[in-house]
Amino acid sequence: MKLLIVESPGKVKKIQGFLGSGWRVEASVGHVRDLPLYDMGVSPPNFRPSYAPTERGKSVLAKLASAVKSADSVFLAMDPDREGEAIAWHLEDALRLENPGRITFSEITEKAVKMALEHPRALDRNLVAAQEGRRVLDRLVGYMVSVPLSRAIGGKKSAGRVQSPALRLVVEREREIRAFKMTTHYGVELVFDALDNITPGWKANWLAKAWLGPGQEYLLEKEKAVRVAAMRRVKVLACQDTETKAVPPAPFTTSTLQQAASNSLKLSPKKTMEAAQRLYEAGHITYMRTDSPNISEEAVAEIREYCRNSNWPVVATPRRWKSKAGAQEAHEAIRPTHIEVEEAGDTDSEKALYTMIRLRTLASQLEDAVFAVRTALLQGEDIEGRMPEFEAKGRTLVRPGWKMVMAADQTEDGEEEADNPVPQLNAGSLLTVGGGKVVTHKTKAPPRYTEATLVKALEGRGIGRPSTYAAILENILGRGYVRLEKRALAATADGEAVVDALMGRFAFLEFSFTKELEDDLDAIAEGRTGYIDVMRKMHHCLEQELGLFQAATVTPCPDCGKPLRRIVRAPGKNGQGGYDFWGCSGYPDCPATFADNGGKPGHRLEKREKPPLSTHKCPECGKPLAHRTKDGPGAYNFWGCSGFPNCKVTFQDDNGKPEGAE
Repeated sequence: MKLLIVESPGKVKKIQGFLGSGWRVEASVGHVRDLPLYDMGVSPPNFRPSYAPTERGKSVLAKLASAVKSADSVFLAMDPDREGEAIAWHLEDALRLENPGRITFSEITEKAVKMALEHPRALDRNLVAAQEGRRVLDRLVGYMVSVPLSRAIGGKKSAGRVQSPALRLVVEREREIRAFKMTTHYGVELVFDALDNITPGWKANWLAKAWLGPGQEYLLEKEKAVRVAAMRRVKVLACQDTETKAVPPAPFTTSTLQQAASNSLKLSPKKTMEAAQRLYEAGHITYMRTDSPNISEEAVAEIREYCRNSNWPVVATPRRWKSKAGAQEAHEAIRPTHIEVEEAGDTDSEKALYTMIRLRTLASQLEDAVFAVRTALLQGEDIEGRMPEFEAKGRTLVRPGWKMVMAADQTEDGEEEADNPVPQLNAGSLLTVGGGKVVTHKTKAPPRYTEATLVKALEGRGIGRPSTYAAILENILGRGYVRLEKRALAATADGEAVVDALMGRFAFLEFSFTKELEDDLDAIAEGRTGYIDVMRKMHHCLEQELGLFQAATVTPCPDCGKPLRRIVRAPGKNGQGGYDFWGCSGYPDCPATFADNGGKPGHRLEKREKPPLSTHKCPECGKPLAHRTKDGPGAYNFWGCSGFPNCKVTFQDDNGKPEGAE
């Protein structure tokens, strides 16, 4: 019996059906081991991680170990990326496999799976090291920086190697919006009646730039616009016909799929990837984590043949797209596995996503869309020695090309240019203006990021990789550093506080530094640099920065010398129970507390007498409960275990008794 281990249980039944008897297909259900939960799990000088089975991984490994015992040979078919390579290595190591066959396929079809099994390879240790490097770098930043950060600004706060730069983008955009000052400026639009009862009404816009004063960006004087709008006769200076072409968008990468799904289907990156995962596991699309915009030559040939049979205009030479700088993965763009299948997926989201992927794939091999463009330059009558000029531009689709199958590129969140049927005009002829109107414009603040535009910004700066975008967004939203307001990302006070505390003190907040680290991970994957060298560089940088950060933010306790930490709790819904003060990190051995004074420790707070112990027992540890009360600002009234901080059980007060306690 041969054993094939895949990642997802969703693939098992389908692949088992391809292979039949003599094979057993099992799933690892993703990662089976990880760094420990309550310990950093990695330390200098070699930075070798200490792994432990995950809670789910324990039972999975036990089941797989039993399957391995009865197998003649074992094949590892994890996903074709760094994460998949790392999962395969963890299985090899944990199950003590000897020379397992590593196979990959970018589509779950019988042909692809069987072809992969004919060409197994050894595990790629460089890819494993690159994934391990990402995990360790994230752990170093999270463990080394989060505690000092929390101590400095209060509450439980976290820093992240890619999470924090992403948060910085949102915070800086929020502040740009806050600082924005609106400018009202003016333009003029002339409207012309139908010409010879053939051409419907058309428009021309005033070219106001020549009327601006030194340093002016906009026309601010409305009276000038009013005089120009009163123009009723204009002369044609020129009329030119040209042609423009629009190429189809490239097939989807992970990033562009998330952007298009957000704009067109209103799906979050997380929901998009979940739906794409299900489509992939069901065999409908190729692997959905990729930064390549190109598809295989075999698939291109099939797509072009399908388009010809549909009588669509196929481009003469198969299209290829240039990958973005830093593109790393070898798999092709996201496409249907069977282009002739028009509908796939179980849910509405899956069906809509599949349709979007399919149409974009088809469009990629069709001819350009061709537009006829007519541009007319008009001149008005003299106004105080100056002749205002106007431009009328119209565009008409003459050959739809790829637009036969899709209207626009869904990754662009904008409107199509409106038609303006400018007639054929002769230079020197005079035209009568049907009407003129002053158009009032107001400058707009830069828009808040949406999930789609933040993914685009991260990709453009080289922050993160295809597999990480959804997790980055989930982190900053889940930690309350950013909130969603009508699909836009708004920074919270906590998010701003985190960025302010880190900015200028830690290099991982700098976009260029973060990109360089991503490049270092790519270099590890390609065998151009070593894992330990990259880890040591980051660790050394963090140690130096942490020393300076703590020197600037740590106040020693005057009683014992240990660092003071800010302790913040927001008021409850009833407005009670909130507090903000500084306490010694040596508590309970050192109970010193100090008032908060603008983010710094202030005067010493009076030591309160410990509340008397009651006869009510803590249901968790059996120690007596104590009734804790305080009047005035930050008032509270509750019952807590006398074993605090080791036991944190609390109860609401119910007329002088702990509610629900014995």
